Amino acid sequence: LGESSGDIRKRVEAARQRQRERFSGSDIVCNADMRVGEIRKICKLDETGESLIKAAMSQLQLSARGYHRVLKLARTIADLAGSENIQSVHLAEALQYRPRMNIMM
Repeated sequence: LGESSGDIRKRVEAARQRQRERFSGSDIVCNADMRVGEIRKICKLDETGESLIKAAMSQLQLSARGYHRVLKLARTIADLAGSENIQSVHLAEALQYRPRMNIMM
């Protein structure tokens, strides 16, 4: 069936603790509160991630705001996975949560 609710709770608590430590001494509480400066420092991508986000920006027509939202979500997914760095799999998952726009004419 997958993870038990107790296991999920532990992963969420660990991710929240990582974020508290990351942002201690600042007015930021969690990844969602990051501003552009923090995103640039904390949400660094490797070459594969950079290629993936560039392709996504073009294909999904992401705005700067959308780009930042994807990076913050990818950081949270990485935290839930216990990963120090955002990996391409975290970024790909974050991109999957982007709303799909169906334009009807």
